[in-house]
Amino acid sequence: MKRTGMILSAIAVSALLFSSCKKDPLKDMTEEESRIYITNYDEQADFTAYKTFSIVDSVAVISNRDSKKELTSYDAQLLAALKSNMQARGYTLVDKSAKPDLAMNVSRIDNSYSAVSWNPGYWSGWPGYWDAGYWGYPGWNYWFPSYYSVFRYNEKSVAVDMVDLKNAPKENNQLKAVWNAMLRGTGVWNSANIESMVNAVFAQSAYLKAAGSN
Repeated sequence: MKRTGMILSAIAVSALLFSSCKKDPLKDMTEEESRIYITNYDEQADFTAYKTFSIVDSVAVISNRDSKKELTSYDAQLLAALKSNMQARGYTLVDKSAKPDLAMNVSRIDNSYSAVSWNPGYWSGWPGYWDAGYWGYPGWNYWFPSYYSVFRYNEKSVAVDMVDLKNAPKENNQLKAVWNAMLRGTGVWNSANIESMVNAVFAQSAYLKAAGSN
């Protein structure tokens, strides 16, 4: 599997490279600037050899708390955008019972993490720290007390996996994924961003097209 691209807004790159005194590139980054789209594909796959595809009828919500299948208005819009882009690339949408060449699985990832860390503090006598003698207190040292930190963060992302059904092996029962897209960043679960996000991952996957398509 080859990683083929990562789209990060040009505005965001400029902000990171040329931070000015007026703007903090992290604190002032917009939702659009924070989003990253990563695609991977199988270098041995001939995408022009596939003609038909089918897509799941709901979205898997994967969480470190629980997992389920859903079809919210967001999910329906996401599936519709994926279908539209695939059809624009020349692939024909068929029912899963029609033995499609490609299968598309769609997942929303929603993980929350929390942890407690302990910092043992430090003393200026350790190698590399400034010596208190520099400030006129020769023979002295200084220390910072130990402390605990509690942090919590949430990860929301979208994953799209394309599986080769046309060349399913007769042994080992292992289907092969030939394409994957990962959408990360602020606002990936916002319906207003679906069209631009899906268009972005297909834009950086120019090889993904059926025979005879433009």
